[in-house]
Amino acid sequence: MTVESAMAIRENFTDTDMDRWLNEQRVTEIECLVPDLTGVARGKILPRGKFTQDRGMRIPEAVLGMTVTGNYPTEDAAYDRAISSTDRDMILRADPATITHVPWAGDPTAQVIHDCYFADGTLVDFAPRAVLRRVLKLYADRGWKPVVAAELEFYLTEKNSDPDLPLKAPIGRSGRAETSRQVYSIDAVNEFDPLFEDIYDYCELMQLDVDTLIHETGAGQMGINFLHGDALALADKVFYFKRTLREAALKHQMYATFMAKPMAGEPGSAMHVHQSVADARSGQNIFSAADGSPAPIFKHYIGGLQRYTPAVMAIMAPYVNSYRRIVRHTSAPINIQWGMDNRTVGFRIPESGVQDRRVENRIIGADANPYLALAVTLACGYLGMVDHLEPTPMTVGSAYDRPFELPQGLPEALRALRREDRLRQVLGERFIDVYSAIKDLEHQEFMTVISPWEREHLLLHV
Repeated sequence: MTVESAMAIRENFTDTDMDRWLNEQRVTEIECLVPDLTGVARGKILPRGKFTQDRGMRIPEAVLGMTVTGNYPTEDAAYDRAISSTDRDMILRADPATITHVPWAGDPTAQVIHDCYFADGTLVDFAPRAVLRRVLKLYADRGWKPVVAAELEFYLTEKNSDPDLPLKAPIGRSGRAETSRQVYSIDAVNEFDPLFEDIYDYCELMQLDVDTLIHETGAGQMGINFLHGDALALADKVFYFKRTLREAALKHQMYATFMAKPMAGEPGSAMHVHQSVADARSGQNIFSAADGSPAPIFKHYIGGLQRYTPAVMAIMAPYVNSYRRIVRHTSAPINIQWGMDNRTVGFRIPESGVQDRRVENRIIGADANPYLALAVTLACGYLGMVDHLEPTPMTVGSAYDRPFELPQGLPEALRALRREDRLRQVLGERFIDVYSAIKDLEHQEFMTVISPWEREHLLLHV
């Protein structure tokens, strides 16, 4: 992998360039976006005339401290230390590199991602983009530059306005829904040609660098690959793609979902992340030695992934639903083993050339916040490299029958996250506190819900 992305989103734009682009595109409205901890797009919509050089937009700090249901922790001391009780504002600053179109809008509309700052000019350290920036600075300080690519899986489903009803595969051009596994089927993808033509058109207009589209194993399950490049730019593209796909699907009377396990009896959806590290000056892949063999630092990176991934599962698998995917024999790893071209392990080493030597993290769920997912997988590898951690022996053969090596639920994962001091140093104390408090509350909310399984099997039998 090389350092440069094939088509970075206007990465050298300044504020002046952004304003000129908005005028050239005759934009009338601008969506000012802030990715929150759940990956939801928050922010404000402004008319073009209000989006000036002296923008000074603000939103409350607590916007970054909400659960996916929109609630706030009220009895968590660490959360209260991190987020001001006065509901103070954050100052938003647009990142000109992220300015792009909103292709599905009726009028000429742009969208741009913003960073969040405190009044003293420092980044809000628990904002997702700031957490990723923090990890990337650790790499930059050592003369390293991560190079990443993502494979993102998702399901298309019939529209479903009743959350009590199970999801179903959508009706395709043939007038029928899928009822059997159609992995890698071209015809199954072609069932949704009108949708995917829109998606490719949207992504080209937005310069999202998407590559291959395939049909995955599940009924109505698809996968899209992103070209490799800079970690922050890739996270922005995944963030934008999720919005884009959902909007395109609605246009075609379907839902698109990135839930880790939306359908019982079907495989879950992952976000596989390929990662290597380049020397920032030469661009050479530091995972390969001068003679072309794996460098010791490559093994240390894998050792870091093995050592710390169980402790960041609350971020790689952020919801109660996420752990329904982490089960045996469902195309998802349950372990932290590594192996060559082995899809049953958590960390797969694809067959590749010297410059392309990389590791694929197959554990991350499609429901993970892309900024935080990239931050934590890179943080694990970083700690392995700087602490010279050794990996276990390489796994040969299937690892599906090995014991579980990952947390099997959100409470267990949160306990593991809170007790890792090294991760607190790398990811930030306040981020760990705020994130953990939010996820605790989400789990408490989930535990108030009585499921259909409980009514079916317990109501008249216990």
